Amino acid sequence: MPSKPSDTPSYARPDGAANQQKARTGLVRLWHAATYSASGLRTAWLETAFQQEVLAALVMLPAAFWVGSNWVEISLLIVTVVIVLVVELLNTAVEITIDRISPEWHELSKLAKDVSSAAVLLVLLLCGGIWLAAIYHRFF
Repeated sequence: MPSKPSDTPSYARPDGAANQQKARTGLVRLWHAATYSASGLRTAWLETAFQQEVLAALVMLPAAFWVGSNWVEISLLIVTVVIVLVVELLNTAVEITIDRISPEWHELSKLAKDVSSAAVLLVLLLCGGIWLAAIYHRFF
């Protein structure tokens, strides 16, 4: 525990010296957080992969109610689609961060981008496998 205010990190200070968001409370904080999230979604929309996954989600989310035979299956189908979008957002964040650090090629930057891309691949395989199993269970 800091003994005096100068020992307190700037992000934890009530005046929010380093980050104005930290000083906000209640609905004002919630409103600003929502606008930041909307900005993040607009940024992600510029990525072709995210656009394709959102368009697939627009088809798959309603289809989950038709393919799933009970609320557990429907929920699982929906959750896997949403997880794909979340991991793609994280992948985009990693790529943007790496590009911010340096636009030059570096082995570690490549590795970070490759690993985040692999995470997207794994979650896409998971989603596809669960959907194929649900479709097989429902129709065959």
